[in-house]
Amino acid sequence: MWGKHLVIDMSAGDIPAVTSAEAIRRFTNDLVDAIGMKAFGAPVLQHFAEHLPEAAGYSLVQLIETSAITGHFCDKSGDAYIDIFSCQDFDVATAVAVVERAFKPRHVSTTVLVRQALQLPARELSRTAA
Repeated sequence: MWGKHLVIDMSAGDIPAVTSAEAIRRFTNDLVDAIGMKAFGAPVLQHFAEHLPEAAGYSLVQLIETSAITGHFCDKSGDAYIDIFSCQDFDVATAVAVVERAFKPRHVSTTVLVRQALQLPARELSRTAA
């Protein structure tokens, strides 16, 4: 396994938490600790799409030593879309529990992708390296 990519879609979360930069920062720190990762710097958090009320909300990027955590939080609906990718394994149930504790969503859906290095034949390797 090269890495694990957890895709979390949540709906109807707690609006005050989803719209609070401080709550999202706290969530990010809690998530990094709970899944055994090490943050690389502070999370980048920026409010985007203010011209589209249905999409407006914070976007998050937290680099971790083994890759990144990203997310977008929708002000109007309380929905959020969070991705965790790491080449270090982590517990999916723990990550989901942190999301549920922080944002109290009505519904959570997850998809787990296992990323693997491509095993190309030698002649393919020489062609792609050029």
